[in-house]
Amino acid sequence: MPSVFKHELLRRYLPQFGGMTSKQSHDGRVVYLDGYAGEGRYENGDPASAEIALRVASYLRSGHGLTLECFFSEPQAKSFNRLHQVVQHYQAQGVRAHAHRGEVDGVLDQVVEGALGEPLFLFLDPCGLVLPQDRLVDVLARKRARARPATELLMNFSMMAVWRLGGHVRSPRGNETSLRRFDDVCGGMWWREHFADAVASRNMEGAAEDAIEAVAAEYARRLAERTEMLVESVPVTHSPRKRAVYRLVFATRSQYGLWVFGDTVARARKTWWETLEEREEDDALFSMASVSRPDPKEVEAKAVPEIAANLAKLLARVRRPVRLVEHTLEIFGSFYGQVTEPTVRLAVRLLHEQGKTPSNGVGVKKTREITLYPGNLAA
Repeated sequence: MPSVFKHELLRRYLPQFGGMTSKQSHDGRVVYLDGYAGEGRYENGDPASAEIALRVASYLRSGHGLTLECFFSEPQAKSFNRLHQVVQHYQAQGVRAHAHRGEVDGVLDQVVEGALGEPLFLFLDPCGLVLPQDRLVDVLARKRARARPATELLMNFSMMAVWRLGGHVRSPRGNETSLRRFDDVCGGMWWREHFADAVASRNMEGAAEDAIEAVAAEYARRLAERTEMLVESVPVTHSPRKRAVYRLVFATRSQYGLWVFGDTVARARKTWWETLEEREEDDALFSMASVSRPDPKEVEAKAVPEIAANLAKLLARVRRPVRLVEHTLEIFGSFYGQVTEPTVRLAVRLLHEQGKTPSNGVGVKKTREITLYPGNLAA
């Protein structure tokens, strides 16, 4: 299930966010809000998003002396009761955690105000539509406008919801209330135009699918423009080559955050593919996942020369030494979120072997900290 990818991403990235940003806090405290927390733990005992965060908080507390204070919001009574039990279990272990029964909009301001002077991570994973974009912009661009302390957002943007709502645009009996609700989510009526164009297309189904992708891309672009943040949108599908059922929208003001998130996405995707293969091998005579999944070695083989070329173009453009982490998207290019950072180290080595840089990355522990020198400068 796509939730495997999402939860693996959260499990991997959240402790890194805490580690990267805790020094921005006067007491090592980082604030986390899960706005659509659900039950916290699945009936089979597996951790859902809330318990994943609580486990991270416990790990940071015991292993690093850091405080990840967790806030969870859930409106449904049955789900909240189960969530509350999970939260109480971790509270007894010394984890600072709070469960709020109600919609996230009712607790958002309180959490943001309580995080004054502290790093803040917002995780918004609704089953349907997320908060209105104006509401997000109010938090991210007005109340949390500064680069430090850090503010980051990871949000589920439902492509299936866009598909359903696009049908309302195409139908003369469309539900105007639902349309206006999505207008709020998108921060305007602009998204309707994409589906209006689809109606006029001869291949209406294909045009509607393209419209969904266009809406998701434009949503991310507008969020980036209105918040002045770095925004990336990661597709999540039921299998590697199918269209996205939702996109995880990530927003940060930190190049470090952008670099680490992309690396984490690639690692989480690898785990998800492996889980998918294991499940299908149990359920079928052969695994369709193994047929459709891109071979990691083939992906890396394609990525290394492309990333090396990106590095060469970067050096030619800036004509000075560059730290890799300061140019994340330019370096990874189309392979952002597809390959891990060791692939970039291989690209640096290739560029060195081609005589285009004296830098080879040797002796630098973290790839992102490598400084790349043009060929006419001493390393």
